[in-house]
Amino acid sequence: MAAELQATDLHKAKPEIWLNDLLSKQRKALRQAGTPDYKKRIDALKALKKGLLDHQDEWVAAVSADFGNRSAHETVLAEIFVVVSEIDDAIKHLRSWMKPTIERAVWQYAPAVTKILYQPKGVVGVIGAWNYPIQLNLGPVVGAVAAGNHVMVKPSELAPKTAALMEDIISHSFPTSYVTVCNGDVDVSAAFSSLAFDHICFTGSTRVGKIIMRNAAENLVPVTLELGGKSPAIVGTDAISKMAAARIARGKFLNAGQTCVAPDYVLVHEAMRDQLVADLRDKVAQAYGNVAENDDYTHIVCEPHYQRHKDLVADAQEKGATIISACGGESVPDDARRMFPPTLILNPTDDMRVMQEEIFGPLLPIKTYNAIDEALDYVNDHDKPLALYYFGENKKNQDYVLENTLSGGVTINDTLYHLPQPNLPFGGVGPSGMGHYHGHFGFLEFSKQKPVFIQSRLSFLDLLTPPYGRIMNTALRILVGFRSNAAKVKVANAPKMVKEKRNQ
Repeated sequence: MAAELQATDLHKAKPEIWLNDLLSKQRKALRQAGTPDYKKRIDALKALKKGLLDHQDEWVAAVSADFGNRSAHETVLAEIFVVVSEIDDAIKHLRSWMKPTIERAVWQYAPAVTKILYQPKGVVGVIGAWNYPIQLNLGPVVGAVAAGNHVMVKPSELAPKTAALMEDIISHSFPTSYVTVCNGDVDVSAAFSSLAFDHICFTGSTRVGKIIMRNAAENLVPVTLELGGKSPAIVGTDAISKMAAARIARGKFLNAGQTCVAPDYVLVHEAMRDQLVADLRDKVAQAYGNVAENDDYTHIVCEPHYQRHKDLVADAQEKGATIISACGGESVPDDARRMFPPTLILNPTDDMRVMQEEIFGPLLPIKTYNAIDEALDYVNDHDKPLALYYFGENKKNQDYVLENTLSGGVTINDTLYHLPQPNLPFGGVGPSGMGHYHGHFGFLEFSKQKPVFIQSRLSFLDLLTPPYGRIMNTALRILVGFRSNAAKVKVANAPKMVKEKRNQ
């Protein structure tokens, strides 16, 4: 008992000590056992899948308890299904992913051969987020394990029940030296991000992402950052209003807007705004009715986040915005249960906090434009978003938006669905993140793609050695149009020649 107390005290007082000890054990295990082979990786992926499917009721209960309320359907669909789908894709393709890529060298180096070996980087640290505490912690584990790495996971302390369940299930599914969960408060998170991992994958805010990157820089640890941002939904003049409203509402109010790729605000042509607002209210009312009594509607994860949403609305209203309940009637926030109803914000301006900060909740500002270039200029004048959504039937207009914006990913005529595609890379750009994972892209992200050049026994390149002469001149003439008399020019004359050439 005394030893257990001492260990617990050490975890609380010196997280850097026990975390470094875990990292050392994982490094040692990887070095002693060698690179995990195909079978070990497949077994690990199957164990992860079993831990998700065999404990679905426990996962659902834990997530709902952390949020105060979240629909079981949302947890299964947006978390368990997404990760299991990722696992199935990895199992299906892993053998081909692991095969070296072999090519003949370019003709100048023939008959040499080149190949790329895909090797695990080592120990990968995964720092997950609270808003999808299963998907955003275990999703990166799929790619890291498939690539042959050992993994340490730090879940968010804002979803403690899910984090505790994850630690329990993972500890029964894997040796600590292979895959382990490291729970704790912000001090543990800080110590975790400062470890000398071989790669760090972080999901969270841009503000914290900068801290993670600074900490990783101390050890030159490569990072994958998924950071979110203000993702716009642009409604074109040829969009079907009812369809756009239904799909924007679905993407925005899933998980009460607590989604990194949720539509953060809408840009709609001025002439279409009122119709879109009416259609949005109809769709939200159909989906949730009286949200105060609807178990399908998720609550806000914690009191500070809930209060922040109240402050955002108050700030917008004070500065002239029109606030409308998206549900119809008089749906109001429920302080006791942290239930914040879907809310539309009309006439937003850039001096409002709701247009300056990533909302990450059920508030939807609706801004108007008069020409599509005006909408695109607005998007391009701000940080590059993690996601962009465009609604419109005309393919030329779709292509125009795609060619004239830059974002982490895009869904056309819907929202969110580019994210769970294992055949698409998921990641941000600039302030919304860096690096990609999911599917083969995750395997590549967590692999060292080691280039190898294999020289043949007989090689033309063996002739290209001093003393230089006719053979070298001929070879260089073939390769780069080199003139043999250029070799006679003295080096001392080179600066003079360059100067004369510029003056011509």
